Amino acid sequence: QVQLVESGGGLVQPGGSLRLSCAVSGASSVGYVITWFRQAPGKEREGVSCISGYDTTFYEDFAKGRFTISRDDAKNMVYLEFFSLKPEDTAVYFCAAQEPKWTLCTFKPHEMQYWGKGTPVTVSS
Repeated sequence: QVQLVESGGGLVQPGGSLRLSCAVSGASSVGYVITWFRQAPGKEREGVSCISGYDTTFYEDFAKGRFTISRDDAKNMVYLEFFSLKPEDTAVYFCAAQEPKWTLCTFKPHEMQYWGKGTPVTVSS
């Protein structure tokens, strides 16, 4: 059973930076499509960024230029790095894994097979 655990969330000032980590266990992360989602209070969960098993990366429009997704399959880790954070980035951030391996990024929550429990990010002065 694949398990995902997010870490690295916290309180950061507007304009600040942060790096989230998603640790994959129970299986090698090689080949898995990993997608980061976020859910702000009172809002629906939305996709943020995705990285395929081929290291192809995708970003939603609000994330382009400010967020960077990466993976280190030797460590079974996926990262989401933030730059120039805004108060509207405040949310719980989740990583999710999609099967089968080597598939394409879809950003569709119902197509994710495995989810972490999330890590909160608060952007406030």
